[in-house]
Amino acid sequence: MGFLDTLLGRSKPAKPDLDRLFALSTAAITLEAAAGFTPTGLGSVCFRAAEGGAFARLQRDVQELLDSDEGPQVEISNDSYGYTWLLAAHPPEELPALVTDLHAVNATLESGGFGPHLLCSLAGFTGPDGRRLALVYLYKRGTFYPFAPLPGDKRDNALELQVRGAIGADLPFEDDLGRWFPVWGAPGL
Repeated sequence: MGFLDTLLGRSKPAKPDLDRLFALSTAAITLEAAAGFTPTGLGSVCFRAAEGGAFARLQRDVQELLDSDEGPQVEISNDSYGYTWLLAAHPPEELPALVTDLHAVNATLESGGFGPHLLCSLAGFTGPDGRRLALVYLYKRGTFYPFAPLPGDKRDNALELQVRGAIGADLPFEDDLGRWFPVWGAPGL
């Protein structure tokens, strides 16, 4: 970054650090102790699919990598905004395996040259009263934020802030609350 960038207030964007995803396992333990939320065993990666055979092959390779002998553990769907969601499923007690799968998908797309197409990844949680929660990783920012949907396309902002307070030491949280965008209907939530 040069002198002119400093004068004009420009800064370099944070580089994604996919290894931060592994901190989800520790954060899940803290989240359960602090708020009673437990993993659902579902997680997803959101990306904008690219046209062409190379991306289609890469997407197929990712799906084959994550599918097991016991049957498919991965579902691919598209949302109304044109994004593709890859949903991975594991038993709830196997959060580290789910996180490893989410990391593998992100790393494979990144190493294939499709890192700019990655939007976010999330892991789902459920509370003792049935409330849903996702811990969302913003790929381009390298940060997390909680998303707690309520019926009628509303959010439980109080719960989101409570979660940030409870596990803020375990995960690098997004400081700009304006970037805590909703992921309505996201697979895995």
